[in-house]
Amino acid sequence: CSDFPLSIFFIVINEFCERFSYYGMKAVLILYFKYFLHWEDNFATAIYHTFVALCYLTPILGAIIADSWLGKFKTIVYLSIVYTIGQAVLSVGSINDLTDHNRDGSPDNVALHIALSMIGLILIAFGTGGIKPCVSAFGGDQFEEDQEELRSTFFSLFYLSINAGSLLSTIVTPNLRATECGIHTKQRCYPLAFGVPAVLMAIALVVFVIGSKMYKKVKPQGNVMLQVSKCVGFAIKNRFKHRSKEFPKREHWLDWASEKYDKQLIAQTKMVLKVLFLYIPLPMFWALFDQQGSRWTLQATAMNGDFGILIQPDQMQIVNPILIVIMVPVVDYLVYPLIKKCKINFTPLKKMTVGMFLASMAFVAAALVQVQIDKTTPVFPAAGQTQVRLINLGVVPATVQFQPKLQSVDVAPNEATGYMTFETSKLKSLHIISASVNKTEPLQLQEGQRYTLAFKRGLLGINSNLIWDNVTSKPEEGKNLVRFINNYLFPVNITMDDIAFGVLSPLSASNYSVIPNQEWSFLIKASMPPVSCTVLSKKFGYGGAYTISVDDCTNYRLNVTHFEDIAPNTVHMAWQIPQYFLLTCGEVVFSVTGLEFSYSQAPSNMKSVLQAGWLLTVAVGNIIVLIVAGASKLDKQWAEYVLFAALLLVVCIIFAIMASFYTYVDPNEIEAQFSEEKKEEDKKDQDDNEKEAEADSRM
Repeated sequence: CSDFPLSIFFIVINEFCERFSYYGMKAVLILYFKYFLHWEDNFATAIYHTFVALCYLTPILGAIIADSWLGKFKTIVYLSIVYTIGQAVLSVGSINDLTDHNRDGSPDNVALHIALSMIGLILIAFGTGGIKPCVSAFGGDQFEEDQEELRSTFFSLFYLSINAGSLLSTIVTPNLRATECGIHTKQRCYPLAFGVPAVLMAIALVVFVIGSKMYKKVKPQGNVMLQVSKCVGFAIKNRFKHRSKEFPKREHWLDWASEKYDKQLIAQTKMVLKVLFLYIPLPMFWALFDQQGSRWTLQATAMNGDFGILIQPDQMQIVNPILIVIMVPVVDYLVYPLIKKCKINFTPLKKMTVGMFLASMAFVAAALVQVQIDKTTPVFPAAGQTQVRLINLGVVPATVQFQPKLQSVDVAPNEATGYMTFETSKLKSLHIISASVNKTEPLQLQEGQRYTLAFKRGLLGINSNLIWDNVTSKPEEGKNLVRFINNYLFPVNITMDDIAFGVLSPLSASNYSVIPNQEWSFLIKASMPPVSCTVLSKKFGYGGAYTISVDDCTNYRLNVTHFEDIAPNTVHMAWQIPQYFLLTCGEVVFSVTGLEFSYSQAPSNMKSVLQAGWLLTVAVGNIIVLIVAGASKLDKQWAEYVLFAALLLVVCIIFAIMASFYTYVDPNEIEAQFSEEKKEEDKKDQDDNEKEAEADSRM
């Protein structure tokens, strides 16, 4: 460390803070769209992937600005300012109280929040993307040519800071989001979840600027991507000009650039384009990979996150970086050597093919998990339908007939049926028979609604009450809905912890109240002057709805019955680990190998072109997701997972065929050959000059 330039530590700290800022914000973004802006899943997914695609398109712009005009230092500073402003705008846009003038807990001007959020995200995309290709290269510039070992150590520290920042932020920001804050009403704390990354980005900028006088700043020397683009453009233009048969064909279409560009640049461009051609199928891998932050996080919202401590849906993304840390050394030092011992020629392109296959299987695993989730998802009435459920609060069995002659159901004492679906126009009344006493309940039902008929056999006949449930979806964010029915003969005042349900008359029901998920029971208290009785509730699950009937009181102990209206999330989040494991294994053999292969096949001065091409495949992959999410007509999420798995499997086969025709090259040999040719040409020119000089002297 004593030999390290002091400026390096400012760069490493800057990168840690920036990555914390980016990944922290990104971890909670999809849930912000879903729960704060109230966008439906497909639209939220499309916007999320539009943002990610923009983050991977802008690095090309950042590299061109840095190499051609401003230089790396100024580019990093200016775009970091843009980045910090974007984070701040996003944080302000997520403040609920900004437009909640009537203090009902919902923004009154959602359009303003959307506008601020989109402006913030666009600025962030330009900021993070623009500095992405500059920071690591700027760090490399701080070392002299003979400090190769120190430079290598720096890059290790640099990537360690990236992983540390992303790992910590994925733990911290979902917890910040899950807390409640607000001036007038308590809401999920998105301003804090976005505000902390904004502060970290501001710190990153300040730290980077502090080291300004210590940095070695290399002046802009032109961008090789522009040179390659001009060479390719000129070759195409020249070939089009000479398209008639009178002009002889050339060995390669890029040879048409030889009139303007030297042979070495053309040969190097050929090598680059040869690799870029193999990049064509790669976006499909990223289309699946980047859905960890969108579809898989949304999938986790419908699952049980009880690991002893409550894990937030967006915290499941942390499984990927943890597995990366474990799997990279396992694959490098165990799997690959074993394959080598088996004398299998496991080339880089074969490794990438296996990575694609594993990612495809990860989505098959996600589809299987989704099928199990769908089994626990309630089915609500469609247009023209109504659902009715029966609760027998008495001690005598009963039979209920749905008139006219639609269905007959037996209901045991203190039991409830499930919801039964009927065509609204056909269901006219309910006929209740209990212990030779009967009653007809006329019905006036609304389409698309759920109702509960609570009844009991009393001393003077059958008492009943048709209750409108007013629930059209499963509770979100793992919260629960709870209501009470009074099974007493006189009014009862009911509270549960500090939540008041009011005074309920006999057989009447309270409205549903949202109950936070917690690891302990609630204290239910029923006041019946002159006495009050209490009891602890059952432990509620995650995302369920419950009706609790208050039955009677014995020695100040309240007797209650819990009825499950909507089943809680029963599929555990741990079932997502296999799909994360498969995808991470795919990433290890695909992404790491892909970059290694690209760099091994590229000339030394063309590596930035391949890095730009690699980032472009990530952007295109995200564009594929937003197209599918926007255009998909699939009703079931598991079917979409299967679709993506099938698409990647097809692309995997195509890539394997393309790879089989690829011939590996050694760019160093080709560069050495050109270098030798240049030396011979220079020597020949020198000999010619000497002969010319000798001839002149004789004259």
